[in-house]
Amino acid sequence: MTGDLTHLRREFRQSGLRRDELDASPIVQFSQWFAQAKEAGVVEPSAMSLATADDDNIGVRTVLLKFFDEKGFVFFTNYGSTKSHQLDSRAQAALLFPWLALERQVKIMGKVERISALESIKYFASRPKESQLGAWASQQSSSISSRGLLLSQFESMKSKFSKGEVPLPDFWGGYRVIPETIEFWQGRENRLHDRLIYKREEGEWVVSRLSP
Repeated sequence: MTGDLTHLRREFRQSGLRRDELDASPIVQFSQWFAQAKEAGVVEPSAMSLATADDDNIGVRTVLLKFFDEKGFVFFTNYGSTKSHQLDSRAQAALLFPWLALERQVKIMGKVERISALESIKYFASRPKESQLGAWASQQSSSISSRGLLLSQFESMKSKFSKGEVPLPDFWGGYRVIPETIEFWQGRENRLHDRLIYKREEGEWVVSRLSP
């Protein structure tokens, strides 16, 4: 069976994007768009596609943004996962926020670094206990024989840490994507979309328009 999707077509008419509408800081501009995505009821506005690669393979998956500021964009994961192996091998990544309900997307590319253990501890302590136990129970990206085995491991961790606080696993923590480019994309009619990109040049952000 094949699927012909050529008939699926939608015109983007919600709004445009002009250079003089952008803030001088792409982080401020991102913050404004993020707030608008939340206000518009976008499902999981913090969900972002994370693309990574090493010398042998490439990968992409959805993760959740947890912090962002002038230093970069932070997410958390198991340091034994496939994405972590790729990031530790080639410390570069791309992020994509597909806010399609607003006919928008934001693409971020840059270098990657692990955040400090203290930062990871602080965030881990704020998570619900069930999520903390899940981090201990799952050897992310490894093969398992059944879901029952995973649930059994969760119950084991639940018993192990039944009293007191759940400590941060030494195999779990955060990464920071340090942006080198941030592109804001706004859908327009006739596929003549607006694409404005910030590039870091000698410590300053320079904005230019890209052809769609």
